[in-house]
Amino acid sequence: MRSFIHALPKVELHLHLVGSAGLDTVLELARRHPEAGVPTDRAELERFYTFRDFDHFLKVYWAVQSMLKGRADIHTLVVGLARDLAAQNVRYAEVTVTPYNHVLDGMSADEVFAGLASGRAEALRLGVDLVWCFDIPGEKGLTGARETLAFALTGRPDGLVSFGLAGPEAGVGRAQFAPFFDAAREAGLHCVPHAGETTGPETIWSALRDLKAERIGHGTSCVQDPALVEHLALKGIPLEVCPTSNVRTRQVASIADHPVRQMLAAGLVVTLNTDDPPFFGATLEGEYLAVASALELGHAEVARLAENAVLASFLPNARKTVLLEGISSVLAAR
Repeated sequence: MRSFIHALPKVELHLHLVGSAGLDTVLELARRHPEAGVPTDRAELERFYTFRDFDHFLKVYWAVQSMLKGRADIHTLVVGLARDLAAQNVRYAEVTVTPYNHVLDGMSADEVFAGLASGRAEALRLGVDLVWCFDIPGEKGLTGARETLAFALTGRPDGLVSFGLAGPEAGVGRAQFAPFFDAAREAGLHCVPHAGETTGPETIWSALRDLKAERIGHGTSCVQDPALVEHLALKGIPLEVCPTSNVRTRQVASIADHPVRQMLAAGLVVTLNTDDPPFFGATLEGEYLAVASALELGHAEVARLAENAVLASFLPNARKTVLLEGISSVLAAR
């Protein structure tokens, strides 16, 4: 199964750029910016990076964020991600970027966009097509939403395909962001908010009703509401499920206990993703293998998960067809 999963041409839909920083990338950034206080010795950095709890995750996340000073750092981050994805035979990824946080840290929007552009060009040479989702950091409220929309509409870097909403869910209602999602949609961007990761089904309902979500980031609490499950299945709304992330942040006890089992049984469009992979010790291949093992999936069922991600992506239809044919060929050859 492991070699079969590797051979599948894969797509990832839920992946945060800062949270994608692997050890090699962080080591390069730490040596470039020693003033950040991030370990510059590999063994020490490995200990620093070993996940302990959610507070520790946030500490490491913001430590990486603090080392992003200019376009060269964004470029390094993007290329490091591309190398990690290429090693797993991931051909395309929709990567969440939070430009407002970078600007708050003192970087200009132009520097962010330049780093994304040069990194994306290098990623293409590595065989990985990276596109962007600009997301509102929900904890920054309407100011963060307004600024994120401005970055999306006025800067509009090449490869920007969607508009999102992340950060805390509790106490951060989805409905207040509706005008910003409406404007993004009118500008041709797809709408992909997080919902139902740490809160109940009503957050997902709000994302669907108020933000007109085309996909749901996480969405694991949907299984608590049979009517919502029925609606998601009927409308074919994809869910960006991140099993290891949910286990590490203690939303679920284990992969075996993860609601992905119920989601698949209910006929929902499940896609597997990593969220913040190095922080949680995750890889996309590892997500496929863990779910396949826990749910005792066969090769055809695993291939279907890969197909779901392709179909749920914002790739042009012609490119979807190429990837789907590649998945079919790997399945036929096993």
